Amino acid sequence: MSQINAYRRKFLAALSGVAAGSLASGVILRTVQAGDVPAKPADQPISNQVRWGMLIDINRLTDGGASMVEACKREHGWGNDPKARPEQQAQWIRTVQVTDKLTQHSFTLPVMCQHCAEPPCVDVCPTGASMKRADGIVQVNKHICIGCRYCMMACPYKARSFVHENLTDQRPDSPRGIGTVESCNLCVHRVDQGQLPACAEAAPQAVIFGDLNDPNSRISQAVKTLGGSQIRADLSLNTGVRYLGL
Repeated sequence: MSQINAYRRKFLAALSGVAAGSLASGVILRTVQAGDVPAKPADQPISNQVRWGMLIDINRLTDGGASMVEACKREHGWGNDPKARPEQQAQWIRTVQVTDKLTQHSFTLPVMCQHCAEPPCVDVCPTGASMKRADGIVQVNKHICIGCRYCMMACPYKARSFVHENLTDQRPDSPRGIGTVESCNLCVHRVDQGQLPACAEAAPQAVIFGDLNDPNSRISQAVKTLGGSQIRADLSLNTGVRYLGL
């Protein structure tokens, strides 16, 4: 185990580089724009001064998040195998229907990797393939993932998929491999270029993406004013993805 921990530290060092209401009266969830995400200079390492996060207002998602799912599919090329059984299709993001048993009130919301500050998937990974960047983005290194699926069992959000499907039309920025685990990585290749994640770009009326560590950022101001619920807040994972209207 000491060898594994030493390898994980070396690997990370090398790579360093739900009862909230609708919008409050008089407060507008402004449309996200690419300019809201500052590009990291290519010659600077990833820093923990930034923590990327996302705030999703489910009351403004007229399609329950379906457009976000489709945008993610197009960006990363998953879910394309028509021969794969539904339970074996990859899902980087999915829509979940929630119904209150007492009131029968029902709504749909998108669920992806929640990019926890203390991610259980990272804790259980024996090779260091599951890792969290200094800026809070959780991702999987496919080169050293051995497909043990411990991370899938540890994730309380069922946000990770094991790749069963035949892979075609691979995206250069989203390498995939049969027998490995994958999940939402907040479109890290876009974020590093100062762009929005594909899902946020697809639902600008409902999603704010930005730096949770910056008290003056749009997302921090929105969370301060409107709140923002975490799924399974009782687990104290401090998720980077928050919701309004749960």
